[in-house]
Amino acid sequence: MKQPEVEHAPGAEPDPVDVRLGARLAELRAEHGWSLGELAERSGVSRSTLSRAERAETSPTASVLNRLCAVYGRTMSRLLSEVEAEPALLVRSADQPLWEDRAAGFTRRSVSPPHAGLRGELVEGRLTPGADIAYDRPPVPGLEQHIWVLEGALEVTAQDVVHDLGTGDCLRLRVWGPTRFRCAGPADARYALAVVLP
Repeated sequence: MKQPEVEHAPGAEPDPVDVRLGARLAELRAEHGWSLGELAERSGVSRSTLSRAERAETSPTASVLNRLCAVYGRTMSRLLSEVEAEPALLVRSADQPLWEDRAAGFTRRSVSPPHAGLRGELVEGRLTPGADIAYDRPPVPGLEQHIWVLEGALEVTAQDVVHDLGTGDCLRLRVWGPTRFRCAGPADARYALAVVLP
């Protein structure tokens, strides 16, 4: 079912976020060297909708943004972070987004969230004993990761190779396929994950 576009009222100034988002979408298409027609074929979004979104005549729906993110190989949070204002130089602990998957025994703190103009981000992960998290693919193929164990022991599987990491150990890799993070020890595993876009 097609989701309606959110049109701006005639003569009204478009939302500044929509203007920055439209400009970023146009930049991404130019970086790939695609015409509007080529992007429409790849994304399944009509050429007119793409054109109007790039010119900030409409506010793209979540469905449209999701299709474009899939084509451009980025998460929606990454795309939206790319259109924010200048990144804050200091990210206070209280402002670092925290996400928990209690059933899986996993806590993720975004210490240095992704932002336009910054290629890296920093995450703190914590796994409870027995926690086992599997990812079927990276959000961006070739993503560079540095996994530094701060406390406990962590087992990381990448490219069918199991790496046993103890406190202070650091695993460096580019992620092309599935990965798995497991805490087999008697105590929590706490680690820092530095992520750098290719």
